Amino acid sequence: MSELLLEVRDLKQHYKLDQGWLKEKKVVKAVDGINFEVIKGETFSIVGESGCGKSTTGRTILRLNEATDGEIIFNGQNIGELSYEEMRKLRRRMQMIFQDPYASLNPKKTIRQILLEPLRVHNMYKPAERLEKVIEILEIVGLSEYHIDRYPHEFSGGQRQRIGIAKAAILHPELIIADEPVSALDVSIQSQVINLLLKLQRELGLTYIFISHDLGVVRHISDRVAVMYLGRIVEIAPTEELYYNPMHPYTKALMSAVPIDHPDEKKERIILTGDVPNAVNPPSGCAFHPRCPAAMDICKKVRPVVEEYQSGHAVACHLYE
Repeated sequence: MSELLLEVRDLKQHYKLDQGWLKEKKVVKAVDGINFEVIKGETFSIVGESGCGKSTTGRTILRLNEATDGEIIFNGQNIGELSYEEMRKLRRRMQMIFQDPYASLNPKKTIRQILLEPLRVHNMYKPAERLEKVIEILEIVGLSEYHIDRYPHEFSGGQRQRIGIAKAAILHPELIIADEPVSALDVSIQSQVINLLLKLQRELGLTYIFISHDLGVVRHISDRVAVMYLGRIVEIAPTEELYYNPMHPYTKALMSAVPIDHPDEKKERIILTGDVPNAVNPPSGCAFHPRCPAAMDICKKVRPVVEEYQSGHAVACHLYE
């Protein structure tokens, strides 16, 4: 039986803005009541356009941002109730890989110092063993002891991301949230980094939440995929099911933009009109209805809930009611 590692229940992340000279209070609903579960050992991906709330979701799960509302249950424990010290200890089991590897590495420290620090902070291994563990993880990610006393600026983008991955993996966490880990890299390097993540998952038994806008990469690495639009999840399904049988009109438009695998394959491109609405003043009802080619009157008035219509395939759309 599959073991549940993470539950996200009605998670909300709202930001208050002061606008104009009257300091009018506005609220940005970056994440607006989402629910999902992550099974131990799987890769659960979150996709969507820029500004849909996927990165905010990842940061909120780790409490890098404090949630406005909702629950985050990790291994049966509500982490929103933990004190600062309890949360600091838990972070050994929950790590993050950031989009910009250079910004996430201290430019004043060598790779030796950067990778020794998490072991020291979490008091892992005896001091004499820690350097051995650093060299071991460097070799796993494709670097060597030769690089250990260099600074981040002496590495290429791909090498820096390998160091960022090593920094997250050296603590042997249960969950790693990878926030656009390959989007800043050359296409030629992306596949190497993705294969490294898959290798680490096999060898260390990792669970990933993989955040990306690149549907080609997501298909290669994921077990299940959640599609977000304007702070809400509109569809969740196993990866191949989502790619071959998308149900939500927004998901269908996204999938129509994925490059074809074979020249004989035929695919109709769905072009969405208009822009993503402003998160400060989202549309009523279904947030996608102003751009949806299949919108009905009910879509403008009633917000659809995510319901399962096939085994493991859930969608928030009035078309299927």
